Amino acid sequence: MSFYALAALVVVSVALIVYALLPNRKQEEQETIRRRMTGKKSSEDSIEGLRLQAKESMAKKMMQKVAPIAVRPAMPKNAEEMSKLRIKMSNAGFRKENAPTLFLASKTILAGGLALVALTYAVAQGYGVQQLFGIAIFAAGIGFMAPNFWLNSAAAKRVGKIRDGLPDSLDLMVITVESGLALDAALQRVGDELRNVHPVISEDFQIVTLETQMGIPRSEAMQNLALRCGAPEVKSLVAIINQAERFGTSIAQALRRQADALRVKRRQAAEERAQQTAVKLMLPLIFFIFPAIFIVLGAPAALRIIDTL
Repeated sequence: MSFYALAALVVVSVALIVYALLPNRKQEEQETIRRRMTGKKSSEDSIEGLRLQAKESMAKKMMQKVAPIAVRPAMPKNAEEMSKLRIKMSNAGFRKENAPTLFLASKTILAGGLALVALTYAVAQGYGVQQLFGIAIFAAGIGFMAPNFWLNSAAAKRVGKIRDGLPDSLDLMVITVESGLALDAALQRVGDELRNVHPVISEDFQIVTLETQMGIPRSEAMQNLALRCGAPEVKSLVAIINQAERFGTSIAQALRRQADALRVKRRQAAEERAQQTAVKLMLPLIFFIFPAIFIVLGAPAALRIIDTL
């Protein structure tokens, strides 16, 4: 009982420390708006702003000190693996410069934390030295690999959102291009219009617009779009747009055909999932529904047989 109480106290203490270091932006913004509506002085806003900045700087300083040490065990062996990690982080929606560092640091910290908790539990249960060593390694392996599974799940979820919003985006892009807008203006308009409906793909289109405005060639900006999204449909769309510009064909017709192909593909995927439903229902039917049916049908006969015997 004492071990569980100690573990609970450790978890609560770590959670409170992290919560105290992380700034609560939403609460601070709501408090600032409330004070301004009530007509309080702006000096209070500056004080709250200083407190928020101090809290942010404390968290940043702590992460800057801990991250380089925690990154070393999980650091990729070469630049190619680091580039793949950056692309994966971008596919999941994390594009900040320190995102790979924080991800690698989280792997090391989580592995050490789970190993420490498992080792404490094993010592409290009185296991042997070999068992202690095996449990600690197993827990550290789970903690080290758990961020990878989370990152893959986040990237797959984001790719699914992009895949769902791409046909609507292409339809709107076809309308804007056929109305006389250039491709850059069409991308900007689609990004603005779909901000509330499909925010993920809208953000990517806005990044393409910003890159072209900064002087990056459109073909390179579109290649960056395909690299950020990670969806095969976006890669094929980028290839079609680049080919249309290179050979001088109509971009509107190419986009319309691509939108029709994406709708057909999405409908086929929905039909495939519907056909898989019968197979997925086999296990629940066998283990849950069929035994209940057998009990309902066979229990009266079995009781009568038992009474006659």
